[in-house]
Amino acid sequence: MLYTCTMNTAIDLYVAVDELKPDTVNRTHDEDYQPNGKGVNVSIMLKRLGIESVALGFIAGFSGRYIEESLLEMGIKTDFVKVDGITRINVFINSENEYKLVNQGPMIEQKEQEILLKKVKEIPAGSMLIVSGSLPKGVSDSILVDIAKICSKHDVKLVLDSSVCTVIETLEYKPYLLKPNEEEVANLFNKAHPLSETELIECGKELLKQGAQNVIISRGKDGALYFSQEDLLKATSPQGQVVNTACSGDAMLAAFIGKRMQENSLEDALAHAVATGASTAFSKGLSDLADIPSLLNQVTISAYKGA
Repeated sequence: MLYTCTMNTAIDLYVAVDELKPDTVNRTHDEDYQPNGKGVNVSIMLKRLGIESVALGFIAGFSGRYIEESLLEMGIKTDFVKVDGITRINVFINSENEYKLVNQGPMIEQKEQEILLKKVKEIPAGSMLIVSGSLPKGVSDSILVDIAKICSKHDVKLVLDSSVCTVIETLEYKPYLLKPNEEEVANLFNKAHPLSETELIECGKELLKQGAQNVIISRGKDGALYFSQEDLLKATSPQGQVVNTACSGDAMLAAFIGKRMQENSLEDALAHAVATGASTAFSKGLSDLADIPSLLNQVTISAYKGA
């Protein structure tokens, strides 16, 4: 079975205005509300690919209920820990530029964190757990190490997509997959962003050396790099009109995991991942997958010549 964990769930409000002006009423010409949080996005995209998952994490208040009800309506199983407060609502504004307003969310008490860790301990051996996104108030970075220890002990494949620097400390427990973006890679190694492709290659190899079994570095319009002990692949990305990049990395991760679970080749899974990430960036929210066949024609997968 496949599980996702979103500790900082959210509702994403997408709005579009012709021009964002200060000190005046800016009236939108388009709006969209979506249950969100990185792991939530992965569960939704997996469902669109025909793969079942269980969504774990924290939810609070009316906004948390909206997220859970939305997922249940989609046929996605949930097992959230309910906490006091209100799940955050983020705002993404598409105008002459793209603006992202991301809120903090509720405080998570220690007893609530223990409940979540207990749920992780109950995940059956042989399953996969995808932990994605930022940490809410009250949650220490060390929780990722706690989760990695549990997964290692209970034979659960751990996938991590988080900007938290303690990701490095999880590597001794050999997580199945890491999916940082370029900026997160720079932060993990205390390097200045942006990194050159050569520097990204060096960092990816170092993550493998320290214990990661697989690594995907997402690069936005430049595609992605994939690393394992056997392969180093480079994927180009389709080009198009960017609308909202907020969920593209989550879509990429879900497509890669989903296609591998469906026994597609590594190259095919990576191509679908990049195409799905691009399709999402060209949409208000997660891709509906309708344009994937045409976008795949623009994706090139090649073994990295410097490997």
